Amino acid sequence: MDARIASAKQALGSDVVILGHHYQRDEVIRFADFCGDSYRLSQVASQTGARYIIFCGVHFMAESADVLSREGQQVILPDLNAGCSMADMANIAEVEACWEQLEQLGIARATLPLTYMNSTAAIKAFCGERGGLVCTSSNAAGAFRWAFAQAQKILFLPDQHLGRNTAFAMGIPMAEMAVWDPFMIYGGNSPERLRSARVILWKGHCSVHQRFLPEHVDRVRRHFPGMQVIVHPECRWEVCRQADAIGSTDRLIKIIADAPRGSSFAVGTEIHLVNRLARQHAPEGKHVISLDESGCLCTTMFRISPQHLCWSLESLLEGEVVNQVTVPVGVKHWARVALDRMLQVQ
Repeated sequence: MDARIASAKQALGSDVVILGHHYQRDEVIRFADFCGDSYRLSQVASQTGARYIIFCGVHFMAESADVLSREGQQVILPDLNAGCSMADMANIAEVEACWEQLEQLGIARATLPLTYMNSTAAIKAFCGERGGLVCTSSNAAGAFRWAFAQAQKILFLPDQHLGRNTAFAMGIPMAEMAVWDPFMIYGGNSPERLRSARVILWKGHCSVHQRFLPEHVDRVRRHFPGMQVIVHPECRWEVCRQADAIGSTDRLIKIIADAPRGSSFAVGTEIHLVNRLARQHAPEGKHVISLDESGCLCTTMFRISPQHLCWSLESLLEGEVVNQVTVPVGVKHWARVALDRMLQVQ
């Protein structure tokens, strides 16, 4: 399989670029021309001149690549079943219903909608059309500062944990944050609560990062004295409060890479990345483990297999584009506005 992938990739040459998210399995990531988190790969997608962009990630990432692509470029997702449970927690009908209720309360005008990269193109377009933008875990703080320079309130979609951790780090107290449950009137809040809140957090989460618990941090402290606990901001607020450092995927990688020889880390993020970091830094005497000893993989990322990648490449050699991801023109315009704003915010 490796030989077939390598042969097809070589034959296609500069016509194809393969983007691989950090959470991909090793058998796939080894063929990526660019590896990174969703922010870095979005930047690459906006700059590449390749005719075909094969995105080894999940559906919302491929959508964003299509939004940012140039005319004539085509985006391929090797397995269309590679979705994102977090992105699925906020559909456009629910978000529009939320906004209508905020309008009824007279607070929509004072509110700017921001969405995490882990959302559908329709949600990105919703935010772009209403003056908001997209953010990733790498630039969430910058996005919040940008939003508060223009509005009194933020509606943050769809990850409540990233929104809460970002707002709290900026000095916004928990009392000024409200959680919006899309299955309840006013999101399960009183009108007064919503009027006083500076940040309204959509009730969504990452199924991988929400697994990490304060008890896991306690276990590491007991059994590995001196080990640093570093976690992704999609983790629960309680976990992040106990951690030694919080950071995006790229920041977690940098923390470990920059640490002195012999350092040890318990990392609260997806297990494929943790295992890869453990192998990579073992020669330096660094000890890297998962914060949760039964560490969870991202099952939707795992859907992208070497077989899917091989099929995508060999189909291109035969003149057939399979699993192309396209965003409707109307949605694409406003999603592009929101993504362009994201790429300008640090």
